[in-house]
Amino acid sequence: MPAFKTIIIDNIKYKTTLTKKYMARKAYEPVDFGKVYSFIPGTIREVFVSEGAKVKQGAHLLELEAMKMVNNITAPIDGTVTKVNVKTGDLVTKNYLLVEISE
Repeated sequence: MPAFKTIIIDNIKYKTTLTKKYMARKAYEPVDFGKVYSFIPGTIREVFVSEGAKVKQGAHLLELEAMKMVNNITAPIDGTVTKVNVKTGDLVTKNYLLVEISE
């Protein structure tokens, strides 16, 4: 049975149904700048930081090789590296959590 929702626009009530796509949507989550994800699948060429290292915004964290190009992944914020989830030679997928940084 479809879910109904009542909305009010200009003091007029409208009854509408919610689609399956709307009901299955992913809830909004604010961006966590302390988590660095891969933006493309590739291979980790080199890791420049270790756990416990203090980094400044823009510092090189690692190199990701994808499609014959080397991408330098940098720190989005100042902080301390709490976890490094990759090592040299690892294959990663898109949106893989690479490094965690706490402020």
